[in-house]
Amino acid sequence: QVQLVESGGGLVQAGGSLRLSCAASGGTFRSYDFGWFRQAPGKEREFVAAISRIGDNTYYVTSVKDRFTISRDNAKNTIYLQMNSLKPEDTAVYFCAAKTRLTALYSSRSLYDYWGQGTQVTVSS
Repeated sequence: QVQLVESGGGLVQAGGSLRLSCAASGGTFRSYDFGWFRQAPGKEREFVAAISRIGDNTYYVTSVKDRFTISRDNAKNTIYLQMNSLKPEDTAVYFCAAKTRLTALYSSRSLYDYWGQGTQVTVSS
């Protein structure tokens, strides 16, 4: 079983950048695909980005393509989400998640087995 702890959230002006980190412990890091999801007030939790277990494939929701980059450091057991050109609509709580099943689909919440507590990202206009 893996534990996930997110960090790096905060308040930033529109156009700014943040880098989120997700530290994993208690499991075999290379056995998991990882995803980032976000949930804005009053909205459903939505997929943002995902990365395969060896990092050779990445996936993004259309609204963040070319602005966000997901990466993983298997030596540090950490997942990152680099967020550039932030917009007010990116404001949300961001969650890291891990999945064990090998699937071609990465964007569905139901595929993920473990979740972090989330970190708040607020983008002011």
